[in-house]
Amino acid sequence: MEEPEMQLKGKKVTDKFTESVYVLANEPSVALYRLQEHVRRSLPELAQHKADMQRWEEQSQGAIYTVEYACSAMKNLVDSSVYFRSIEGLLKQAINIRDHMNAAAQSHR
Repeated sequence: MEEPEMQLKGKKVTDKFTESVYVLANEPSVALYRLQEHVRRSLPELAQHKADMQRWEEQSQGAIYTVEYACSAMKNLVDSSVYFRSIEGLLKQAINIRDHMNAAAQSHR
């Protein structure tokens, strides 16, 4: 081979080698740039989803508290049926006493 042809091949090899080193050296920064670009683009939407989820969690907690409170009230109402039966018995006794007193008052007239 002639010297100029050898130099041309040598230049092509070194150019390709330089280009490969340049691409390899810059590849991580390109990847990081793409990641940063993706995060910058998607972060507002992710932040909005987070805020929505927190709001839904608060609403859910409120609904759970309301249901638990209603269940507790119903349990207390069921537990108080003994007292209602007692009141019913006392009212029946009071009605009987009133009727008896009215009957006694009618017979004295």
